[in-house]
Order: sequence, then structure tokens, then C-alpha cells
Amino acid sequence: MTPQDKIAILQHLIQIQSVNANETAVADYIASLFAPYPQAEIVKVPFAPGRDNLVVTIGNPTGPMLGLSGHMDVVAAGDAAAWHHDPFGGEVVGDQLFGRGASDMKSGLAAIVITMLELLEAQTPLAGSIRLLATVGEETGEYGAATLTDAGYADPLAGLVIAEPSGLNNVVYTARGVIDYKVVSTGKASHSARPENGVNAITNLMKFYNAVGPLMAKHTQVDPVLGGLLHNVDLISGGEQINSIPAHAELMANMRTIPAYPNQVIYDELAALIAQLNQEDGVQLDLSYSYPEEAIPGDPQAPLVQLAKQISDQVCGHDTQIVGSGGANDGAEFLRAKGEFTSIELGPGNDSSHQVDEYVSVTEYLQAITVYEALVPAFFAQVAATVGE
Repeated sequence: MTPQDKIAILQHLIQIQSVNANETAVADYIASLFAPYPQAEIVKVPFAPGRDNLVVTIGNPTGPMLGLSGHMDVVAAGDAAAWHHDPFGGEVVGDQLFGRGASDMKSGLAAIVITMLELLEAQTPLAGSIRLLATVGEETGEYGAATLTDAGYADPLAGLVIAEPSGLNNVVYTARGVIDYKVVSTGKASHSARPENGVNAITNLMKFYNAVGPLMAKHTQVDPVLGGLLHNVDLISGGEQINSIPAHAELMANMRTIPAYPNQVIYDELAALIAQLNQEDGVQLDLSYSYPEEAIPGDPQAPLVQLAKQISDQVCGHDTQIVGSGGANDGAEFLRAKGEFTSIELGPGNDSSHQVDEYVSVTEYLQAITVYEALVPAFFAQVAATVGE
């Protein structure tokens, strides 16, 4: 496959507007690329209408399995007029390819897809198998990865590479978890001139707000790589009009967790606080969660981590750093699988993700393919050597 062919595949992916939905169109396009190869096992795994995950497996089923994963959804482009390049055009200017998802993470997705296609095209003998796990809904909750994990597609993995935009000079081995929660306060409406006839939902919600900050602040342990626990109340709403006692109010908060505080610790504390406040007269608070993810502890000395660093060093000619990530990723879901394996992030991209004029370096994108094509056989050799010890 020529460099221009590889660029064209990425451009086509960017032109598919999979903004928090419509991933089936991406899955169908990727599946069409594998269709000429009967040895590729292609399975679409539905999450919702128009939202199919894609699993493609190639190689030797008797050997270890390496997972290569990327998500097919992108965040909204926002005000298109603020862009200097069509957010869904895939325009190339110099060494930069622009578009929503160019960095996060259709370049990484394209790179792992092309890696597998080139191995098929060259009829490269493999000592194991490769499984593409292309997911829906990563940007809003990792529910595609959850669907695939629950269906058993990650159970056979011996290792997992997620092509998130770490930049090829970084291998991410540990990541924060995430807890998004909502508290709904239900009161009773009345005229504001007769507040004794109502129950102020905002007042009761603020009881929770004033208590939860100090409660979370007690978690003072700091991870040497990821830092401390983060808790932010980011959305508050309530009330109907200025002269009515509000019957409804709610808040939403985002937490970024660390391995020292498993999510269950936080769940128990929040539940206890809600139960305590609900003992007060007139207080009715309800707590719910949206797709929480555990933190990924990781091991910087894990064989796959060290191998990825070595390969990236050799291909790119730099000193690849072994780092942590403040954001959650699909690995948190895939690591719930029955087997035990290391999950890393290694992919092309930069800090333009989610921004106007998001882009990826064409050079880095093409280098990523070279990195993955070197990593695959090296991984199988590493596993064989470990088994032989």
C-alpha cells in the first residue's frame, strides 16, 4: 500500500461524521477493506441502531492473541465557522492532515487497520493472531468496549494496544478512572410568598453540594504518576421561575480516580452521604452514575510496555517515555475480561484533540503503521520466549 493510499483511508474515515453516533458507517467502511481477504473473520457487534462495534481477527489461532483497539466515534466539531479547514474534509496542508478525529483517534484507528491489511496483503506468517476491536461510544462512556468485553471478545487477549493519541514518543501504561454522577433533588413547588407550603429542591441540593467537597477532599493520597483524586461539580440546574419555590434541582459531577481509591470506595461514601441527608425532613435526593470506569494501575516494567518503548525508539529515533494518562480509555473496560493481560496506549496524535483545526502529523501517522507492523511479530516472539522460560 502506498503512502497516499494510507492517507486516503484516513481521509475517508474523517469524512464519515461519526459524532457521538453513526459508528456503523465507520464499521462498514473498515469491514469493506477486509472483505477481499477470506481469512479475515469479520463480526459486527451491535450496541444500538446505527452503532455497531467491529471485531476483525486474523492470523494463527493456535498462538497468542494481540488486541489492537481504537474507537470510531468523535466529539462534535462545534462552530464550523471557527475552523480554518473543513472539520470533516481530511484536508492535507504540508505535513498536517486536518479534521475532527484526525488526532483523537481516527489516525490511530486507520494505522492499526492498515497494519492488519498489509500483513494480509503480504501473506506474512504470524505466530499468533491479531484482533481489531473497533468500538463505539468511547467519548461518552466506553460502552462499546463494555459491550465487547461482556460478549467475551477480550477474553483470549495476551496483550492490548490502544491506538489513542499518546504521541509515538509516549507509551501510556497507567490511567485515571472516571466517575460521572448525578444527584437529583425533588421538592414541592409553591408560591415564593408562601414558602412554608413547599419544599425547596435547590436548598436541599446545596446541602449535598456543601458536604461532598470536604468529603472528597479527605482523599489526600497522591499517585506518583497520576497525581491525586479529582472531583468537580460541573453542572447545576433547578427551578422554574423567580417567584416559585423549586420542586426540582440537579447537579452533575465528574471525578478522576486513581488506583489508591477504587471506585467502590467512592460509591460507598456518596451513597452514605445521600442516605444521611435523606434522613432530614423534606429532603429527597437520588444518586445515579453514567458509565464509571476504574483506574488502570499498570506496571511500567511489564514486557509489553518495555517492548513498545523499544520498538518506538528504533522506528522513530527518539527516547520514548513511559507515562500515565489523566484521561480514561477503553482499556478500563477490556481489562474486565477473564484473562490477564497488559493494556497500553500508543498512537499518533497530539494535544489538538477536541479542538478547532484538530490535526495529525502525516509523518507520525505513517510512522505509527511502521511501529505497529514491527510490534506485532516482536510481541509474539516475546510471549513465546516467556512461555519457554
